[in-house]
Amino acid sequence: MAAQKLTKGRLAQIIILMVVLITAFVWRTITYNQTQQENETVLTCHLSTTGCLVESSDENIAISFVSDALKADTAIIIQIDNTNVKPTAIVEGVSMYMGSVPVIFTKNDSGWQGEFMVPACMHDKMDWAIKIKEDQKEINALFSVEK
Repeated sequence: MAAQKLTKGRLAQIIILMVVLITAFVWRTITYNQTQQENETVLTCHLSTTGCLVESSDENIAISFVSDALKADTAIIIQIDNTNVKPTAIVEGVSMYMGSVPVIFTKNDSGWQGEFMVPACMHDKMDWAIKIKEDQKEINALFSVEK
């Protein structure tokens, strides 16, 4: 393509296009409204071998591991106390997404006991989150598993 001479008409076109683009940019910047809202009903606890207590306005829910060692590719058992409603839960990786693992709950004397297995990861230690739903409450319990 051969170079063309910059005429007054072409210069006017370039200036008008720049004004339109700058106006559109400024308009979108001023009127931007962040629509992503954080779910304030989700409670988070860091689950260790001792467990954690999730405190809400109406009741406290105790979550703990029954399993002694948290290892990949072995059954991990979790205990949820102080609830009469059967919870549902899935386990997902935090450090790396490795799919969703369902937790199977059974009723016992003090609450609900859930069992699941997490797959082995290429890292020595992997962070996981159990996303528990019970009635209208959501609880994210974070924990780590070693190879």
